[in-house]
Amino acid sequence: MVAPASRRPPGHLVPAAGAFAAAVVLASSILLYSSPEEKRITIYSNAANYTLPVLERNGDEYVGLLEVFEPLGNVSAKLSGSHWKFRYYDVDSEFTAGKTRARIHGSDFDLPSNFLLENRRGLVPLSCLGTLMPRILGGPVTFNQNSRRLFVGNVAVHFTAQVSKTTPPKLVMNFTAPVNPMIATEPGKLRMAFNHEAVVAPGSQALTFDSKIIPSASFQENNGAAEIVVAASVPLMASFANNGHTIIVEPVPQAIPPTQATAPAQPQPNASPPISITTAPTAIHRYFAVVDPSHGGDERGASLTGQLAEKDVTLAFARRLRQELDNRGLATLLLRDGDTTLSLDQRASLTNSAHPAIYLCVHAATQGNGIRVYTALVPAEAETRGPFLNWDAAQTAFQLLSRSAGAALVTELQNRQIPARSIIAPLRPLNNITTPALAMEVAPPSDDVSQLNSPAYQQMIAGAIAAGIAGVREKLEAGR
Repeated sequence: MVAPASRRPPGHLVPAAGAFAAAVVLASSILLYSSPEEKRITIYSNAANYTLPVLERNGDEYVGLLEVFEPLGNVSAKLSGSHWKFRYYDVDSEFTAGKTRARIHGSDFDLPSNFLLENRRGLVPLSCLGTLMPRILGGPVTFNQNSRRLFVGNVAVHFTAQVSKTTPPKLVMNFTAPVNPMIATEPGKLRMAFNHEAVVAPGSQALTFDSKIIPSASFQENNGAAEIVVAASVPLMASFANNGHTIIVEPVPQAIPPTQATAPAQPQPNASPPISITTAPTAIHRYFAVVDPSHGGDERGASLTGQLAEKDVTLAFARRLRQELDNRGLATLLLRDGDTTLSLDQRASLTNSAHPAIYLCVHAATQGNGIRVYTALVPAEAETRGPFLNWDAAQTAFQLLSRSAGAALVTELQNRQIPARSIIAPLRPLNNITTPALAMEVAPPSDDVSQLNSPAYQQMIAGAIAAGIAGVREKLEAGR
């Protein structure tokens, strides 16, 4: 699975160094393709930010009460007949199955709908959380029921947005806490999805700017998430600064030919040069592509099922992809062809030494369906000085070509009726690769996760990806 840089659930890519401050673990429900979309509520607090499923029962929306309070502190629950006794620290509550009257901290409390018991699990109506939780927590709670976002205490993240008068203009957004949105682009728009950050709207949900290139931005929230959509008349790109407190949105510059790293010059006195990338001698065999099956060895990746590890699925899929590329005359190197442990730096160094036309990293996901295609978002603070290449900014000169290849791949997948979406995120080892680089996260075709291991499904996806890459062969070869 692939995740944004400052979150590290098991089996996900690792962050680009210095991109953001770590916060809470982000569930892998970000930008997934599920239809219809699962209803969920997100709760923000100083203890944790977390997302829970919302259940529909008898025409009302319900949520598990124990699950709501578990991340916030010490909880316990006990079932006695039809009575469900719940304790949060020293606050005792009692609910009765099929009844609206509850007892909380010695006082009566009326629910808007009946309390439900399912497999010893206590469910309360979602609409009561704004009044129920303060009774138990003893502190303020703000609940936006329409968007299903609940804030415990003063945890909201505010932001300002201003377009500079520079040429080209830049939209500078400053946040009161580090943020790490998932970023996606489409014609005329750049979307930033905040799935586990308590970002709230400024004074108005619609922002207008005195700029013909970046005229407006809008804030939206729905189904436990918030989104900022930036409108523009040209393609946009985003970068991060100030340890995740600042996002800078600006027009994509005109493509320039990538340059090879040269021998490092002497650094200036008292300067701290970035890590330089040493270029190994060109390999005798010129590979067109490097395919990297994620994880391996001691790193199992995500547990897709009880018996199926992500590292095994990615290896099987990568072997099929190599064969499909080879069949099209695209010589391909597999970074690991067995159960081998490779660090992210090793993966990047091996790729850079091979000088391929493109790097393709393969991941697998348990939720959604189709393919998510990732390209790197290089941290703005990762500065390159002179002939030195900052290790975390090695991808900079290749970002435009990477995104072009990614867009072509998504188009090919969609033409074959395979759900696909392009996403820009600060990921390693993409940031460290000195050639066009993509990471692909493959989800199952249905709710049956075991289908990820289906030879027919793997073959279909591998064939589509290989065709998409073959379609941009000339452009990739020209950029070498």
